[in-house]
Amino acid sequence: MALDIKCIERNGNLVVRIVGEIDHHSADDIRFTAEREFFKSGAKNMIFDFAHVGFMDSSGIGMIIGRYKELKKAGGRVFAINIGPEINRIFEISGLKKIIPCFSSIDEISALGETSV
Repeated sequence: MALDIKCIERNGNLVVRIVGEIDHHSADDIRFTAEREFFKSGAKNMIFDFAHVGFMDSSGIGMIIGRYKELKKAGGRVFAINIGPEINRIFEISGLKKIIPCFSSIDEISALGETSV
């Protein structure tokens, strides 16, 4: 499956929808695209949509931590939505769940008042 990255600005947040695997081949492409679109959009927060991601290795973990650090410095936040069982396990084992809030959807983030999405 080829990598597909779609970035959509929604109410001051950049939603990064990834289709494919996040590994050492794709992590740099995702980072580059997400950063470029984030700065172009003027968004405050970044939301990674994992609905169509079935695999992620340590390169993906590093890419997400890097975005977390960048946005934290800028006063923004990183969220994850639609994480399936495999990605959830990676988030738990790596400790990402301690720093990246995970939700089932953008609407759930909004309903909890986490951010204006």
